[in-house]
Amino acid sequence: MRASQRITAGECDLVAEPGQGPLVVADEVVAVAGVAAVVVVGSGFVVAAVAAHYRPGDADRGVGGSSSREPRNLPPAWLHSGDMAGFFDAVERAQLSDLFDELGPQAQTLLAPWTTRDLAAHLVLRERDYLAGPGLVLPGGWGRLAERRRRALALRDFTWLTATIRSGPPPGFFRIGWVRRVPNLNEFFVHHEDVRRANGRGPRTSEHALDVALWRNVSRAPWFLARRLHGAGLELQWAGTAQAVRARRGEPTARIAGPPGELLLYLFGRQSAAQVEVSGPDAAIEAVRRARFGM
Repeated sequence: MRASQRITAGECDLVAEPGQGPLVVADEVVAVAGVAAVVVVGSGFVVAAVAAHYRPGDADRGVGGSSSREPRNLPPAWLHSGDMAGFFDAVERAQLSDLFDELGPQAQTLLAPWTTRDLAAHLVLRERDYLAGPGLVLPGGWGRLAERRRRALALRDFTWLTATIRSGPPPGFFRIGWVRRVPNLNEFFVHHEDVRRANGRGPRTSEHALDVALWRNVSRAPWFLARRLHGAGLELQWAGTAQAVRARRGEPTARIAGPPGELLLYLFGRQSAAQVEVSGPDAAIEAVRRARFGM
């Protein structure tokens, strides 16, 4: 395929970039040349992928096994550029890796009882265990497989885990541009804050370009992350601006206002940590506070 191709199916709006091959959309599963199956949740919220080049034993040898080899397939320099076409995922990845190194494997996270070791194992599995990765969103046996593999990864040397995360994703799906801009940025921003906030560090003052990227992601598919809200509508506002988006229709309607990063944390279920203002009729505010947000 010589040019980018956009294919829309339901709420999934995806771009196949040159060299990546065509996309075939079927409900929530997308096939890309070089990737056998991609689990897509909502519009742009990709959690895991199964790569076509998976071979039996790959996950055990390169991810969950006992080998102490350093990560292979180190990414090119552009993967680490945070100022190239809005690829802030690399900045969040690098800063989270630095924080892992600083705090060590037993530090708290907002995902209690998970420690930094557990979170690091989760991130490695998401990008590198092509068989178990979809179990991060699929229930049943696949989910149990993912948790077994994550626990096995958590037994690995913590330095190896952080080095693997820092090195970037292996060649393939997780290097595609839109994947880096949306699901990867969401993943690494939120998990970076999971560690920061649990260890006494408050909200960051983000550069404007990062705020723009995060707001784009907040407004892309808020209906999915707010799907469990009942009895009220919901609007999201970038505090201090006129920019707002409706996350869920209904009356009465509540409004959540805050910086884009704080809104993203709220939508991903970190309500207690997110620095936002919830306003509106009392019934709507109560409905929002009762709701379970996130994946």
